[in-house]
Amino acid sequence: MPATATLAELELELLTQYRGKTRRSRELHARASQVMPGGDTRTGTFHPPYPLVMAWGDGCRLGDEDGNEYFDFLGNFTSLIHGHAPARVNAAIQDQLRRGSAHGSPTALMTVLAERLTTRVPSVERVRFCNSGTEAAMFAIRAARAYTGRALIVKMEGGYHGSYDPVQVALSGRYGESDGLGLSPGAVGEVIAIPFNDLDQARLALERHRAEVAAVIVEPVMVAAGIIPAEPEFLHGLRQVTGDIGALLICDEVATLRLDWGGAQQRYGITPDLTCFGKIIGGGLPAGAFGGRADVMAVYDPTGPGTIAHSGTYNGNALAMAAGIATLDLYPPPVVQQLNQAGDELRGRLQAACDRAGLPASLTGLGSLIGFHPVRGPVRNAHQSAGADRRIIRALHLALLLRGIFSASRQMYVLSTAMLDDTAEPIARFESVFEEAVGMIADAARGEGTVS
Repeated sequence: MPATATLAELELELLTQYRGKTRRSRELHARASQVMPGGDTRTGTFHPPYPLVMAWGDGCRLGDEDGNEYFDFLGNFTSLIHGHAPARVNAAIQDQLRRGSAHGSPTALMTVLAERLTTRVPSVERVRFCNSGTEAAMFAIRAARAYTGRALIVKMEGGYHGSYDPVQVALSGRYGESDGLGLSPGAVGEVIAIPFNDLDQARLALERHRAEVAAVIVEPVMVAAGIIPAEPEFLHGLRQVTGDIGALLICDEVATLRLDWGGAQQRYGITPDLTCFGKIIGGGLPAGAFGGRADVMAVYDPTGPGTIAHSGTYNGNALAMAAGIATLDLYPPPVVQQLNQAGDELRGRLQAACDRAGLPASLTGLGSLIGFHPVRGPVRNAHQSAGADRRIIRALHLALLLRGIFSASRQMYVLSTAMLDDTAEPIARFESVFEEAVGMIADAARGEGTVS
């Protein structure tokens, strides 16, 4: 790639190369745009000028419709803990498919997966299944409101818990959307947003509304906001103050269950009242779950008086249950530790690469989840990452794609167990490609005076 003087020139050159390598994706995106707004049904997968259209996935590798191959450092946004099409998970799905996919009645598999979750996560005494992390948050919040008789929900600024109206508040312009656009004014009025990792502000807000707050919902690591870990004292403080005011603590482990045998709550040593699950518990198929204290979850028990109806055509469907069981069984504590160690070591090496290049950047995360922020650290909340130069993020994304590394356009990097045994050493390859890319970007930034 020729030397470039500015970030704008670099981005233009990268876009030209991207278009040249992905003509079939461009054609398919144009076709899709005739029947779907924006040519897709997931805002998070879109990036300018158009997203890649993938043809296959195998282990930690992906192939697009143009014949280009990539190492996959996204894993369908953390859900594919074992990569694409793992043999044991595929076998479980195929075996169950011969018996039917969904039966309109409970199956034994549903109980087995529920037992897996309650064994791994002691705070979860009872669990119910749904079809997504969005639904898990929605039903957990409703349980908290029903149990406490209160309406207010407290969430973190920039925290993402799906597309349910109350948790869409205060997303800090994620993906460029306008906060509040299309949301119910009533739902917005029942949410208080507070800064992540600011215990003083949390205490003030909760004490001010102590008789009205039903629950605080929080991710132990804010994933969509940039893989920003909670500080231990912040989570422990939330646990204490919610208990003091009679509110519930909802831990969103949709993406963070992977971080320990018992999820991030085990790693942090906290015991929430309710927990949301998704991503890896479906083994690559759509699945969600929510659970927690037996007395709180009793609001969904149809054998009791005045309880909440909770149904869904595909809740606990046999295919997702079979895939989830196989996936969790392939992720025992030694494998969790091995994957987390690989992620922690990679994060440190990526930070060192940025430092050597002279590119101001903060690599955040925990274990197998890594976030890149082109800002001087530390990054403790969504506001501290909001000032990032988006041109650097766009350029890095394109530079990685052109070198065979697939990642989220917002620059989130996710490891899978499939990388640990791949003879091509994808982690080492990613590190090498990343260093080359940030060096090129730092030179361009210096060329325009953005970086001294």
